[in-house]
Amino acid sequence: MKIPIYQVDAFTSRVFGGNPAAVCPLESWLDDGTLQAIATENNLSETAFFVGGGGKYEIRWMTPAAEVDLCGHATLASAWVIMNRLDRGRREVVFGSRSGPLTVVRQGDDLLALDFPARPPEPVADARAVGEALGRAPRQLLAARDYLAVYDSEEEVRALRPDMARIAALDRHAVIASAPGRSCDFVSRFFAPAWGVPEDPVTGSSHCTLVPYWAGRLGTDRLRALQVSPRGGELFCELRGPRVLIAGRAVPFMEGLIEIS
Repeated sequence: MKIPIYQVDAFTSRVFGGNPAAVCPLESWLDDGTLQAIATENNLSETAFFVGGGGKYEIRWMTPAAEVDLCGHATLASAWVIMNRLDRGRREVVFGSRSGPLTVVRQGDDLLALDFPARPPEPVADARAVGEALGRAPRQLLAARDYLAVYDSEEEVRALRPDMARIAALDRHAVIASAPGRSCDFVSRFFAPAWGVPEDPVTGSSHCTLVPYWAGRLGTDRLRALQVSPRGGELFCELRGPRVLIAGRAVPFMEGLIEIS
């Protein structure tokens, strides 16, 4: 059996930046064990698998260790593959997923905008365990799907050297660290060692939580964000009530075939 595979760098305008995602279009679903084995072999933060056509698809995402309920950068990469390789000229794609319908629309020539559910965070009273895991106590700790640790400055977020074993032992899958940005509205980093992703280069799904928080704090629904991992990434965001628009660019790195006997 031969399966097409694409590797696309998402939330960046240059190769070797942003977050690399593997994308595997399928004619029909393979068993879960095979999907997970492919994702583990790829050893990227996420591999996206989808089936369908005509602008409507079902999508799933897997890290090297587990299936996840929502992934931004691999959805962006999947839409890029459809619009630029499989169905050239298409400007809108709808993915069915575990998190409901997800629409991706081309904006202009190179921006792709994801329509994702908003996940506003709620304050958490005790920040000690998260602060110890990150190596610095946050100004405030909140949580939705993931913990959100808020700091006073971009420099503090960049300087974090987290203890991955402690983060993996927390009672939520991942930790977002965020602060006001020097050249943007806010910056972030994302740590998910329990999912096999110690630090994710750029995380679209974390902005489902970040955008409601920063929109409320800064008093604006339109936000420009930077994820300040070593690879780095840029996201253009907008809060639309219960939904979040997360836009970014993507560039191809590799195309090939997976061979499974």
